[in-house]
Amino acid sequence: MTAIAQARVADRVVGVADLKVSNVAGERLITYALGSCLGIAVHDPVAGVAGLLHVMLPTGTIDPAKMQDKPAMFVDSGIPLLFKECYKLGAKKERMQVKVAGGAHQGAREEDDRFQIGKRNMIALRKLLWKNNVLIHAHETGGVQTSRTMWVDVSSGEVTLKINGVESKL
Repeated sequence: MTAIAQARVADRVVGVADLKVSNVAGERLITYALGSCLGIAVHDPVAGVAGLLHVMLPTGTIDPAKMQDKPAMFVDSGIPLLFKECYKLGAKKERMQVKVAGGAHQGAREEDDRFQIGKRNMIALRKLLWKNNVLIHAHETGGVQTSRTMWVDVSSGEVTLKINGVESKL
């Protein structure tokens, strides 16, 4: 076993319409199967806090009961929840680094994507972050029905993507 593998405490899986936050050094937050969904990773390097959110849809206003029950399902309710949970562990908004993956088109071409959920998710995210003076530091979004796996290392804030078996840093 390598030193890196030994140093890692555990992987915590973030499901669809879910979020996790952590300040445990060596832990990794990971989410799978990002198609039109977005994976949003945040990290405060000073506090050593990271969070990962897997949202499905841009807004929950069409179904307030669902938004109340599953706020992590939607960009407009999941992002505030993600930041608030990180603040509870000592993170500060002005230090948070945001990295995003997903938002793929559904279909062979963008024109075939009738509902454009991936695109609408990114628009909703950009608007919400912009209104709150938060920048996206890196992103790997769009494309055609690309399934991405995304993980964030809590200690370093390093975000890794795995697309078609190939890993890259974001």
